[in-house]
Amino acid sequence: MKLTTGTTAVVTGAGSGIGLALAERFGRAGMNVVLADVAEDALAAAVAKVGADGGATLAVVTDVSREESVQALAAATLERFGSVQVVCNNAGVVSRADPWLGPVTAWEWVMGVNFWGVVHGLRAVLPHLVAGGGGHLVNTASIAGLMPGFGASYAASKHAVVAVSEDLHLDLRQAAVPVGVSVLCPGWVRTGIMDAERNWPSTLGEAPPRNDAVQIVTRHVERAIAEATTPAVVADLVADAVEADRFWVLPHDDFTSLAVERWERIAQRLDPEPAAAVPGLPSRDELMAELLASFAPNAGPPNDDPPGDEPPGA
Repeated sequence: MKLTTGTTAVVTGAGSGIGLALAERFGRAGMNVVLADVAEDALAAAVAKVGADGGATLAVVTDVSREESVQALAAATLERFGSVQVVCNNAGVVSRADPWLGPVTAWEWVMGVNFWGVVHGLRAVLPHLVAGGGGHLVNTASIAGLMPGFGASYAASKHAVVAVSEDLHLDLRQAAVPVGVSVLCPGWVRTGIMDAERNWPSTLGEAPPRNDAVQIVTRHVERAIAEATTPAVVADLVADAVEADRFWVLPHDDFTSLAVERWERIAQRLDPEPAAAVPGLPSRDELMAELLASFAPNAGPPNDDPPGDEPPGA
C-alpha cells in the first residue's frame, strides 16, 4: 500500500529508537501519526518532534502488555482520525536479569511487552483494518527471532513474534484479506534498548538484580550499538516493505547469514553451537578469554554493568 497524505499510522514504542524513527518517516509522508509509549515524558518529546513539520499527531500513553490499554489506543485513534491503515507493533524491552536463577518477573515483563504487546496490538486493530478495506501490519522482532544466543527471554519473545507474524500473513493470504504483514528482524541498531529497565513496571515489584555471569560482554555490546545502523535507516526499510507488501525486513545481511548457518546445522541434525563470531563483537574465543580473566584471583571487580539477556539492539 502507498503511504499517502491523510492515511493514519499507529506506532508503539514511539518515544525513542526505531519507534520514533518510524513515526518521523510516516509524518514525512504526510500521514496522521499516532504515537504510543509507556514513558509519558519521552512520548511528549517525540510528538513535538514529529509534529514540528505541521503533520497531525496524537499521543496516547500505552502499556502494550495490558489488553485494555491497547484497546484504548485503538479507540483513541479511531475517535481522532476515523480510520487506521498502518500499525507498527514496535515496543520492546530486554531484561538483564539471570533467566534461570533470577525472578520470574523478568520473564513476565519481557514476554508481556515483546510478545503480548504484539498480540494485543494485532487483535485490537485487525478488525478495523479489514472493515476499512485494507492496510498493513508491521511487527518488530529481531534477528534474535531467527537465532538464539542473545538471551533466553528476549530470544523466546522474538521467536514468538516471528511465528505469530508468519501465521497471520498466511491466514490473511488464504482468506484473501487485503491486509499486509511485515516482520522486522534487525541486528544491532542505535537505540536505547540496553536501558530498557528504566521503564520497569512497579506492578511487578522491584526490578531484579542484574546477571553478573556475562558482564564482560557489556562494553562490547554497548560499543556495537553505538556504532550500529541508525533507526532512520531501518525506518526507511520498513516503509519500503509496507509499500511493496513485503513480509521480511532484514536490514543486516551479516546477521541473516548466521541465522542461515544455524538452519543448515538443524537440517543436518547437528547439536546447537554458538556462533564463532557475532558481527560487531569480538570472537567467541576472545570473549571467553576475557570472561575467564575477569574471574581470576585478584582480577578486581568488573567495571561494567552486567547485561544478562543481551539483545541485538532491536
